[in-house]
Amino acid sequence: MRDPQSHKEGEIPTPQPEDVEDREVYEVGEIVTTTGDVDVVEEETHFTSASAHVLIREIMVCNRDLQKIKEDSNVEKKLKNIIDVLGRI
Repeated sequence: MRDPQSHKEGEIPTPQPEDVEDREVYEVGEIVTTTGDVDVVEEETHFTSASAHVLIREIMVCNRDLQKIKEDSNVEKKLKNIIDVLGRI
């Protein structure tokens, strides 16, 4: 078993041949975020199970990060409310 390479936050790693068993690996293409909330894939390429797994993992990481941000925001709001109440006493 090989050591997983470390990737920068937000980077989608390209699957390596050893990551998929005897299958071809295709790079999906660059994802560009528009001013709306739609992601656009610039080039049409073959989509493999391996590339789908990479994207699913990335979505799961983003979802976890978003959940953490929401929780932190809720804690911050509660603390601000407590400070406001204590300030009135």
